[in-house]
Amino acid sequence: MRILLVEDDAALAQAVVAYLRGKPYVIDTVPSLAQARAHVAAASYAAVLLDLHLGDGDGLTLLPTLRALDDPPITIVLTARDQVSDRIRGLDAGADDYLTKPYDPEELLARLRAIERRRGANRSAVLQLGSLEIDLARDMVRKAGMPIVLTPKEWALLHAMAARPDWLHTREALQDALYGFDQEADSNTLEVFISRLRRKLGREHIQTQRGLGYRLTTGENHG
Repeated sequence: MRILLVEDDAALAQAVVAYLRGKPYVIDTVPSLAQARAHVAAASYAAVLLDLHLGDGDGLTLLPTLRALDDPPITIVLTARDQVSDRIRGLDAGADDYLTKPYDPEELLARLRAIERRRGANRSAVLQLGSLEIDLARDMVRKAGMPIVLTPKEWALLHAMAARPDWLHTREALQDALYGFDQEADSNTLEVFISRLRRKLGREHIQTQRGLGYRLTTGENHG
């Protein structure tokens, strides 16, 4: 899950990044609306954590841009303002949720998960691919009923692929799921994580289309 944090308080941004990078998330941070607009135009985000009071304007002015995207991200407004009118204004403008600073990172994580579950209510709660069972809302995977332990990066990669099973995911899209703009990766890093997932899930569940990318499959007829 890739997240954009729009926050001009550098210390707070650093704390949120440090916390979420210990989870199966990739997080980019920007301090301004101008940079936020550039980022959402260049990358696909599952969630945007949006401060209201930014140096170049009101964070809520970003919401129409987010809502107009083909796949709008979850948006959680983060602000020091605690007036009920501000909360109503944020939600009416299209935000999915609202947290008042200071907030507990565990609560932020819980809000992200809750909104993910609501967004996925119209989809199957559990993705079944042959003997492989993937619960994206609870970050759980089982093979033939046995739990499989994944690292945060492995989860980030599996989450990106499982969100659209049988879809051909390009190398670039999967690299984006693993790393933020401020993180560099070796050219073969993606292959390393693909190899790890294959060892844990079974080689038959990740198909390579040479030169194009990878897809998650049931494992049937893909040897």
